[in-house]
Amino acid sequence: MVTKDQVVQWLENTGKVMIENKDYLTQLDAAIGDADHGINMARGFTKVLEKLPTVTDKDIGNILKTTGMTLISSVGGASGPLYGTFFMRSGMAMASKEELDNEDLYKMLSSGVEGIVQRGRPNLEDKTMFDAWSPALEDMRAAIDEGKETLVVLETAVAGAKRGVENTIPLQARKGRASYLGERSIGHQDPGATSSYLMLKALLDTVNA
Repeated sequence: MVTKDQVVQWLENTGKVMIENKDYLTQLDAAIGDADHGINMARGFTKVLEKLPTVTDKDIGNILKTTGMTLISSVGGASGPLYGTFFMRSGMAMASKEELDNEDLYKMLSSGVEGIVQRGRPNLEDKTMFDAWSPALEDMRAAIDEGKETLVVLETAVAGAKRGVENTIPLQARKGRASYLGERSIGHQDPGATSSYLMLKALLDTVNA
């Protein structure tokens, strides 16, 4: 089981990780985008860190929805609406929950990703954050179906996301600003897929602490 306190800790850890990786994500984005992904993620999650103490007494769904609304209102570019929608949808799926089992965790993440897909319309291998989430969810589902414990389920998901991130490097971007570069986008790692991986890794590290 993942407790409500751990969910709050995950969001706090994600904030710290985004702030720590601000320059790295911005460098990745400078190669194929607006050079603002790290700046935007750090700004958005700084606001989330400020907001979290006001909702720690609420249920998990409420905490996630507040995170989503905070990101939507404070982050520019494509990442704010996409990650904001991710957490809004995750929160709606986890309404009134105080702890999460493996099925809940899968539903939380997959509902968020459904929101990303509806909002951004990515396909696999478009060189977007979906390229990290799709294999992560697929591998996570398989681990749950095999009856693995939560830590193994999350380790499996993170490994899938990492593989997905690495797979974006040889791809030509077909979405967003990077798509304007055509073949010049080949050979660069996608920043959105990278921040998605960092977020999932923060969840694993939180549960593993």
